[in-house]
Amino acid sequence: MLVDTHCHLTDAAFDADRDAVLSRAREAGVGHVIAIGETPESAQRAAVLAHARPGVSATAGLHPHEARRWSSELERTLARCLDDAAMVALGEVGLDYHYDHSPRPAQRQAFEAQLALAARAGKPAVIHAREADDDVAAVLRNHPAVVAVLHSFSSGGALLRSATALGHYVSWSGMITFKRWGSDDLIRAVPTDRLLIETDAPYLAPAPHRGKRNEPAFVTRVASRLAEVLGLSAAAVAALTTENAARVFGPRVLVSQEVA
Repeated sequence: MLVDTHCHLTDAAFDADRDAVLSRAREAGVGHVIAIGETPESAQRAAVLAHARPGVSATAGLHPHEARRWSSELERTLARCLDDAAMVALGEVGLDYHYDHSPRPAQRQAFEAQLALAARAGKPAVIHAREADDDVAAVLRNHPAVVAVLHSFSSGGALLRSATALGHYVSWSGMITFKRWGSDDLIRAVPTDRLLIETDAPYLAPAPHRGKRNEPAFVTRVASRLAEVLGLSAAAVAALTTENAARVFGPRVLVSQEVA
């Protein structure tokens, strides 16, 4: 089976047909989907979904776009969320210097505090990094007890090398199927026991679905492209990425999807 390690499954884009989306994922061979909670509100919705669907897990965090919201009260809310067994990671957290929707000092403060929270909870952290490679690498070095997943990786080689040297994971999305993608060398630079795949749905639909809503079933396209780059069979990529997902997120991701 395949594991979609990053999907915004609670997004309004799925409100009309969420069960059908999960059914199509199962039919495509996607056995588990991790629903990302990028705010406390979306995390709570993801937890409800994870408890209702055996093939779904959840995360809880505060996205860097929302970092100006960070407070001690919000920290306590996230800590309570992470106590839930359905929550397999903290995230999506990190730094985004492209949009700067929150001031950079606020982003760094929230990022540091949340990695400390992940360490206390004993759970991995899902990292968003955009045009902030040096600062992301520095923050990760400050928190050696936290296992990180660099999601939908599109950063540079320096961050990739720094992260993998620290034992972190790298997740690839539909971007690796785009015509303008030109970083196959970075894919090959990641140790095979640190590779993950994702959709980031409803965003970043892979070819040939570009321009359409992305969904978990399309992670098969990412797996196929990864197999092509690495010179492996589709079955080998499915096996190694699922094994990696279970190692970082826990055995819950091996629970097959069952849609009511």
